[in-house]
Amino acid sequence: MTVAQKREVPVRRESPKSVKKVGAAVIVGTSLEWFDFYLYASMAALVFGKVFFPSANSSASTLAAFSTFTVGFLARPFGGILFGILGDRIGRKAVLSISLLIMGIASGLIGLVPSYAAIGVAAPALLIILRILQGFGASAELGSAITVAYEHADETTRGRNGAYPVMGAQIGLLAASLAVAAVTSIDDEALYTWGWRVPFVASFAIVGYWIRRAMPESEEFEKVATEARQRKGFQVLRDLVRGNWRGLVVVAAVYGGYSALSYTFKTFSLSYLAEFQGVAKNVGALGVTFASIAAIAACPLLGRLSDRVDTRKVMIGGAIGVALMAFPAFWLFDTGRSPLIWGVMVVTTGVLAPMIMVAASPYMARQFPTEVRASGIGAGREVSGAAAGGLAPILALTMVTMSPSHSTWGVSLLIIGCAVLVIGGGLFDQSRRLTRDANVRAEPLDMAHQEAQRT
Repeated sequence: MTVAQKREVPVRRESPKSVKKVGAAVIVGTSLEWFDFYLYASMAALVFGKVFFPSANSSASTLAAFSTFTVGFLARPFGGILFGILGDRIGRKAVLSISLLIMGIASGLIGLVPSYAAIGVAAPALLIILRILQGFGASAELGSAITVAYEHADETTRGRNGAYPVMGAQIGLLAASLAVAAVTSIDDEALYTWGWRVPFVASFAIVGYWIRRAMPESEEFEKVATEARQRKGFQVLRDLVRGNWRGLVVVAAVYGGYSALSYTFKTFSLSYLAEFQGVAKNVGALGVTFASIAAIAACPLLGRLSDRVDTRKVMIGGAIGVALMAFPAFWLFDTGRSPLIWGVMVVTTGVLAPMIMVAASPYMARQFPTEVRASGIGAGREVSGAAAGGLAPILALTMVTMSPSHSTWGVSLLIIGCAVLVIGGGLFDQSRRLTRDANVRAEPLDMAHQEAQRT
């Protein structure tokens, strides 16, 4: 079939039943995966230092635990590229199912690792291995979920569908923060011996796998599936780098900036409040809980806003809001007052960060053609996310630890720099170029088709 003939075929709208299956599969699966991921981040900030890296200096122990959080990000570029290529070759549905299994098994096993006191250096070694496996599984998740949500939508619903993976991540964050708030509310002896293990072991319940198996493949992928399955992995990567490097840069800037500022608020702030302000551990965890509730409520509204307003404007507006909060956030944290701490978390993590990501989901997807969309989002997002999201919390903690007065000015400037990255990525949208190039390639085939009809 020629390109001209393909363009004459009307686009079939997804049935309501199909859309519901996709929405459920994306939300449930993403929430389970990010429950595991945020759970680890929170426990690294609050518990793992004492359990796996005991030291007379509690800040040094926390820094060592944060390092294992960063290690998980080292596996994500490789996983993002590998699973992205698989998503463009064998389908988005298969990759989403595989990622859920990997993440659930790795997280469940983390809850069974003995402490340093029990088996010595083997304990942190096992933790690091499982953390790498966890990062490998997580690398396949959000990019594939964004691709699926985008490809099952039309021009009028891409913002709403783009909210699905973000809402799923927020539900996972809410569940993780509730779990952390619950276990940090018990006495320290119980927390450090068995309390922290309970939510990890619960991760073995990977029921979301069966929901994803029932999800339909996207029609956009099915149109290119025959040619896609014939390509080798290096061919997918070659097509991506040669023809879509600009899209990779845009996605890297947008997601790298978002990831760094998001993890700074969600993980570093917990450690900062507990270590440097003497705030009870469950206060920060409750702040993340309240922020998650706000985000879950805000995501559908932000999705509809993205369908009415250009997604770039919504995304850039969220980034500007975060930049404006960079200094006031820590001034309010330093008061040590719970309501003010919770208010900051709700505004930054519950409204502004989701505002960026809900709009960024369809924005990142439209930077690539269908043939390389999963690999483009996976590679661009995971490489930048590994560098920015993995290093930002530990960099922030290092800056505060090394400052004689534990100043947070450097952290605030770091957050502003991340917001600028998001804004920069929003100024170089590649979707118009892709449409123009597709039309240019189609014109000779259209003319040939018309000439053939005349003869």
